[in-house]
Amino acid sequence: MALKRSGHDDFVVLDKATGIGGVWRDNTYPGAACDVPASLYSYSFGPRYPWSRRYAPQAEILDYLRRCVATHGLAPHLRLGRDVTEAVFDEDRLLWRLRTASGETIEAEVLVAACGQLNRPVVPRIPGAERFTGHTFHTARWDHDHALRGRRVAVVGTGASALQVIPAIAEEVEHLTVFQRSAPYVVPKWDRPLDPSGGLPRPVRDVRHKAARLGWWLFNESLVSGLTRRWPTVGLTRRGSQAQLSKQLSDPALRARLTPTTEIGCKRVGISSSYYPTLQRPDVTLVTEPITELTATALLTADGGRHEVDTIVYATGFAATDFLGPLRVRGRRGTDLSDLWREGARAHLGMTVPGFPNFFLVYGPNTNIGAGSALYMIESQVRYIKAAVLELTKGARAFLEVRPEVADAFDAEMTRRTRRSVWATCTSWYRHPSGRVTNNWPGQTVEYRRRTARLNPADFQPALPRQRRP
Repeated sequence: MALKRSGHDDFVVLDKATGIGGVWRDNTYPGAACDVPASLYSYSFGPRYPWSRRYAPQAEILDYLRRCVATHGLAPHLRLGRDVTEAVFDEDRLLWRLRTASGETIEAEVLVAACGQLNRPVVPRIPGAERFTGHTFHTARWDHDHALRGRRVAVVGTGASALQVIPAIAEEVEHLTVFQRSAPYVVPKWDRPLDPSGGLPRPVRDVRHKAARLGWWLFNESLVSGLTRRWPTVGLTRRGSQAQLSKQLSDPALRARLTPTTEIGCKRVGISSSYYPTLQRPDVTLVTEPITELTATALLTADGGRHEVDTIVYATGFAATDFLGPLRVRGRRGTDLSDLWREGARAHLGMTVPGFPNFFLVYGPNTNIGAGSALYMIESQVRYIKAAVLELTKGARAFLEVRPEVADAFDAEMTRRTRRSVWATCTSWYRHPSGRVTNNWPGQTVEYRRRTARLNPADFQPALPRQRRP
């Protein structure tokens, strides 16, 4: 959209799916919604949308994205159903050559990888899984043809998706068994219906929308330092979680099993006002013992328990630290990016990598956030990448390739700052198996916006003008 709005029309958007929307296209499980207020989880440039609730449901977000495509005339640029499997940089022609699963070849002067962090579901390897005769699926691949009414259902996992789906299906199933590996912190969800018009004129509604957006942004910015520097502000979140736990759970034994033992914020904090009450229902069972095996009809746990079910829903997250997934990217001299990232992904400002000219990442390493809207970070990256594209169109440079010493200095800073953050204190999807915190930005979003506000030519290798390319 940024390129289109700046008058640059020579681009294509490739997506392996047959429709737009990313996670909001894929995650259609019952109760799916955003846990960031819609006023903040939307593009600063619109279009305005008549959100029905403060926390927008999945269907509305997907509709909003489709409206953005229509409003900004992006449909002619979309190439859907193109599963890009490989991207190779041609050093002689200074072009990226992309190959799709169908054998199609596409060439481009600039390559932007916007694969996301939450699009490759992870299903745990449980001994005996092949023996299970019931039905299984992941929350991100919800099987709507499989009715849950009257069934004995297991939900494996208690992360963000589980906190939404568990209350949504509890009344429908015969019995629900929730398997918890570690108790999450859960804070109240201050949700409420919204009146799209409120009987107010459009200018007043716009002011209210901008005020709400600013307010939620400032609120989240105030919480971030509690995660990145472990300042006392994190205590506000802890007290909110503890108060809800005490108020909503009357059973001391159940409350004890749902009391987190990790440092708050090291894993994603859950947002729900209905999760704890659901676990108190007589037809819901919480299991905290590790799963050891699957039989034809049951999950077995380490305490010798046998839990009979006929449907298993895996709410077990995504391969978030595997940023490009099966896409193979090879830069200068055939260097494979997956080899460089074997111990964890890294990129200057989360966007550029030495040895990979005219290659940029959106929502890359160290650009996720512990509080706030990822769209704010993505808009910062989009502005930066747009500036890079416009710099290349001037013809003064044939390519942009970040200098190794610049990237190394940034990586050293990220390593130093994330080590003192709360995210380094436990295992989560924020951390690579090597121990590196590869996903999160160790500061406030305003800092990232400032540092990406302009393209610094000194950060990049000297390059021949386009007209002098060999």
